[in-house]
Amino acid sequence: DAPNLGRYSACRRVARTIYVGSAPTQRAANRGIDDRQVKLGCVQPGETVATFGDAIRRLTDRATYLYVDGSRYWYSTQPTVTRLAEDRANQLHEHDVQDEIVRRLRDEARSRGDFHRVHACVTGSDIPDEHEARLVILGPEYAHSKGQADSAARKEAQTILDHRGNSPRSYKNTLVFLAGDANRLKDLQAAIRQFLAWKSIWDEREQLNLDPFQSKQADTKRRNADDTVNVRIPETYQWLLVPNQPNPRGELVWTEIRLQGADSLALRAAKKLKSEEMLLVQMGGVRLRLELDRVPLWRGNDVSVKQLVEDFATYLYLPRLRDSDVLINAIREGIMLLTWQTETFGYAQSKDAAGRYLGLVGGGAAAVQGESGALVVKPDVAAEQQRRDAEAAKAKAGDASGTATVNENAGEQGQKTGTGTADGIENGTPPAPPATPIYRRFHGSVQLDSLRVGRDASRIADEVIQHLAKHVGANVEVTLEIRAELADGASEKTIRAVTENCHTLRFDTFGFEEQ
Repeated sequence: DAPNLGRYSACRRVARTIYVGSAPTQRAANRGIDDRQVKLGCVQPGETVATFGDAIRRLTDRATYLYVDGSRYWYSTQPTVTRLAEDRANQLHEHDVQDEIVRRLRDEARSRGDFHRVHACVTGSDIPDEHEARLVILGPEYAHSKGQADSAARKEAQTILDHRGNSPRSYKNTLVFLAGDANRLKDLQAAIRQFLAWKSIWDEREQLNLDPFQSKQADTKRRNADDTVNVRIPETYQWLLVPNQPNPRGELVWTEIRLQGADSLALRAAKKLKSEEMLLVQMGGVRLRLELDRVPLWRGNDVSVKQLVEDFATYLYLPRLRDSDVLINAIREGIMLLTWQTETFGYAQSKDAAGRYLGLVGGGAAAVQGESGALVVKPDVAAEQQRRDAEAAKAKAGDASGTATVNENAGEQGQKTGTGTADGIENGTPPAPPATPIYRRFHGSVQLDSLRVGRDASRIADEVIQHLAKHVGANVEVTLEIRAELADGASEKTIRAVTENCHTLRFDTFGFEEQ
């Protein structure tokens, strides 16, 4: 079966060498000969040494009376447990092998990478219809081969993509699939058989009356088989099946990507998808604007944030987002850009019956919400409303100022002619209401907990500074003042560290004082 070995009769020569070398040491405390002595007794000039190393490994796995301990080999009149393991491996039922593969794949699913969730070896009805991106690891019965459009894996993936049980699936742009290679799956099953056989022998070592050496051999073989299975799982599950739709009016297209590497299945899949831009864990506001205009996704002059979450999870011609937070962050970044009127969009908390946007923000920060009627607004529409609001506020301020001037002049005239009185109603004309004051400045100071400066400063920024800074043309200055009294005085180390850090942080004034 192995031409490289048969050409040299390698296994026969190795067996003879081990027999002749180990027979005199049968009753010795240190039995057998090591692999270097075996090769020295086998290899002739011009022959490859590695060929005989392969022969040693094959004999170790198959020979009934050949023992191995580390790098030492010998024959004994007692049969080894190798033959027993081989027989048990051949007698294992196919379902036992499949169940072990499923168990290990579900263990792999605990590592999610950048996916919101990983589903391993489950039916379509057990995969919920949600907005978040998920990886589906298909069971060992659904294998795939390169370029095979009608593989069992492709058919199962299409079924899961189209249906959730008896209902159609809505959010198709959230699922990607991972399938095993049809050829490598056979090697994985063989490794699983070896592991299960050695595991059963190790578990039954007392019933089998194994001596200490045989117990040690069974344990070593079990662990080696387990390591082999762990290596072959990522080698087998290498086909990433990704549904997409390049043209909004075109057909569904399946992209198959071969994965490489020794990381967990989900981590390898996420890395590859991110490098191919088939999974976005972050998105800029400009990119979101391009998608809004390309399809388009606008519903008139705006589109609700909730609707955008639905769109990105539903349509395969849109980028696949990890979750709705990616979209929320893109909106938040887009409305903060100074160039929002040309490159991104505006944001409003809601819209009244007259079509006027409430809580409209453009070019500033806002707490973007995914529910409660929040809207992404076309930039020209948002800018036009902001302009009208600014003009209305200016006109209102001018009217209030003019009314105050008229009332003041009327009072002075009344005092001169004697027709005015203290309450201003002697002539039957009620006094004009006082002008609404316009507050153009704010100042405030607060003492922070020295052990919780970061927490308190963050709350102040969110709950005070943000509301002031969002006004158009606002000029907000924040100054941090530090005053410390040290009872025992500052050490040289403290003085040096604080001074250097103040220089680095560009403090306007700072210094230590003696008293």
